[in-house]
Amino acid sequence: MKIKINFSSILSQLLLLFFVILWITPTFGLFISSFRDKDQLAISGWWTSLVTTEVNEIHRTKGKKDQVEDEGFYIIKGNLFKKDEGKKVLSYGVTSKNINAYKVGEIAILKDKSEIIVFENGNYQWKSKSEFKKKKGRRIFITATSPPSFTLNNYKEVLFKEGLGQAFLNTIAVALPATLIPLIICSFFSYSLTWMNFFGRDLLLATIIASLVVPLQMSLIPILTIYNDLGALFNVEAKSFPGVWMAHTGFGLASTTFLLWNFMKSLPNEMLEAAKVDGASHYDTFVRIVIPLSIPAFASIFILQFLWVWNDLLVGLVFLDKHPSEIILTAKLKELLGSRGENWEILTTGAFISMTVPLFIFFSLQRFFIRGLVAGSVKG
Repeated sequence: MKIKINFSSILSQLLLLFFVILWITPTFGLFISSFRDKDQLAISGWWTSLVTTEVNEIHRTKGKKDQVEDEGFYIIKGNLFKKDEGKKVLSYGVTSKNINAYKVGEIAILKDKSEIIVFENGNYQWKSKSEFKKKKGRRIFITATSPPSFTLNNYKEVLFKEGLGQAFLNTIAVALPATLIPLIICSFFSYSLTWMNFFGRDLLLATIIASLVVPLQMSLIPILTIYNDLGALFNVEAKSFPGVWMAHTGFGLASTTFLLWNFMKSLPNEMLEAAKVDGASHYDTFVRIVIPLSIPAFASIFILQFLWVWNDLLVGLVFLDKHPSEIILTAKLKELLGSRGENWEILTTGAFISMTVPLFIFFSLQRFFIRGLVAGSVKG
């Protein structure tokens, strides 16, 4: 019995697996980084998050106010680490020129004849025959092992201190209406272009298709000018949520109409003709037949439009102000990138928060996604 091996199928599966891994890896890295301690995140990659790493740190001992006298010596004691950090000292030094000069438990003799000893758990003792005069303690350079550390403090800081929580709610308030409004309008429009005969229908369809090639950036300033003029005429603030809803609706009308039209023209003509013979109006046909059959297309377009609006920065910057009650998530992340660019724990957490809703939407509706995209490619 001969077994036929389909190399093209195997190759396509391997290629698909490669792209899946290519997409999942940075997403998983971002997720892990959002929970990591900021000190570890600054010195090591996310792929080291589950293993113990070796770190170099600088600490300072306590000062003269903490010294005690014991048997003719002045002693300062303490611990270099925070409580329950779990770090272990491997070696230490008292100058930056040689940070690994001493092993744990060895005594370092300073220029003023005082002695410092550091132990594995971070405890130290600084002893001198003369009284300590300096307010600040002495710097100690250590090499230590740092166990994996995860925390929710990054999310608490980002959501409540940095204002990302309000920006998250603002983005939902923008994205949902800006997705549903064009979907509702275009569903009626696409049905009329597909199943209703009226003068200029083909010309209107050609105009919609031609408008797909017009760059969004060309129309931003003219539309904003019109909004400002209308706002001044009716004494209404142009830069507001309704303004950005209408902007996203306008920018999404052409593509949404085209995709829905492409799907609806693939629906069986006999079914709609039968409904017409039975006396159903266009509205009844649309509501009772076309909408149930078009759920995959609606879900696909909902995903595409929602992801575009959610990840949008340009339209949000033009049509909304930057004060906390209106700023959207992408604009807030842009601000954090400028003001907190060195704080990786803030940026990674904020980036992952911005991905949560799109991921939820996609995986919730993904069973309809491919069906909706390819259904219009086959007639009947």
